[in-house]
Amino acid sequence: MDTLIIRHAGIEDAAGMSALALSVAHYFTIEASGAGAEDFLASLSPDAMSGYVTSPRFHYLVACRGEQLAGILAMRDVSHLFHLFVAPQMHRSGIAGALWQAASQAAIASGEVREFTVNSSPFATVVYERFGFRAIGPRAQTKGIAYVPMRLARENARSIHSV
Repeated sequence: MDTLIIRHAGIEDAAGMSALALSVAHYFTIEASGAGAEDFLASLSPDAMSGYVTSPRFHYLVACRGEQLAGILAMRDVSHLFHLFVAPQMHRSGIAGALWQAASQAAIASGEVREFTVNSSPFATVVYERFGFRAIGPRAQTKGIAYVPMRLARENARSIHSV
């Protein structure tokens, strides 16, 4: 198996990031068809990803195994985990944990973080709980997507090597 490489994303990664995100978007949408979630799905387009990658508000990392894009993670404004997507065939292989470890360590090193937040898909709450996040509200639904708001105090952030 190829070594996992984590690096900063570039605009040249936008199309692949979009394809990966859209391949798992059904875990977020209320309707399998994506009906009602058009804004969310549009936010995962190659153009949208290009905009995020070039914005100073976002910090994107990609994880690659060989030539294959295995996962992406984005932090917005240093402390909000905005995107975390792993290729379906690579779920449960430690990629999410490796991306989170790299991103959270960089955020903590910046000195600007008191807590981390995420709006988790109901499917992924168990992953975020392994990172130390806790739900701060009930499952919510808006614009065709479902999510659980979660928070992690910086001092409770733990290293995760395998998720």
